Amino acid sequence: MPMRQEAFLEHVQERGEYRTREEAERAARVVLALLGAHLVGAVRAALAARLPETYALILLNPLQAAEPLSPERFVRATAAWIEGATEKTALWDIGAVLSVVAAAAGEALTREVLLQLPPGYDLLFGHPQPT
Repeated sequence: MPMRQEAFLEHVQERGEYRTREEAERAARVVLALLGAHLVGAVRAALAARLPETYALILLNPLQAAEPLSPERFVRATAAWIEGATEKTALWDIGAVLSVVAAAAGEALTREVLLQLPPGYDLLFGHPQPT
């Protein structure tokens, strides 16, 4: 069952320590649009099914990526899409959003998502993998 939009944004706002709901929503939209460009098939559909409809649609209709972004480039791309962001603040935004996404997805689906992403995304999701 998908997480309700209010609950999703509340968790992002809390984890990101954002002053307003709008800040949390901006971060969620950018991060999910970039993430959606890296996921395909059943994994993307399963993750979308766990998110509120607004964010599921963003994940399912992502920005187009010519190639998978390394975690470092993902951070830079996020910073570029959020007005006034730096790589440091973008990393914070990504952590706030992806930790909530991981909680909504659960352990098994989060592992499947991480298998579709370049190495290092486990840290962005707050789920470091053993080396």
